[in-house]
Amino acid sequence: MVKITLAVEGMMCRNCEKHMNEAIEKAFPVKKVTSSHEKNETVIIAESQLEEAALKAAVAEAGYEMKSYSCEAYKKGLFG
Repeated sequence: MVKITLAVEGMMCRNCEKHMNEAIEKAFPVKKVTSSHEKNETVIIAESQLEEAALKAAVAEAGYEMKSYSCEAYKKGLFG
């Protein structure tokens, strides 16, 4: 599993967060997606790494701008 963190500009409210989450869930096989307009970020948990260019395109199609992409191994907690 991987944790992908995107820096995203353009989200202004909770509805924007929901719109972003739905766009990512529709375009990719993800386990979990959470967005924060306050932090300007979207965090994705997925089984495997997602292509950066494809994510950037999906974010742009949703009406936002992806500024950065980072991916790291993700391991659930002992009881998670």
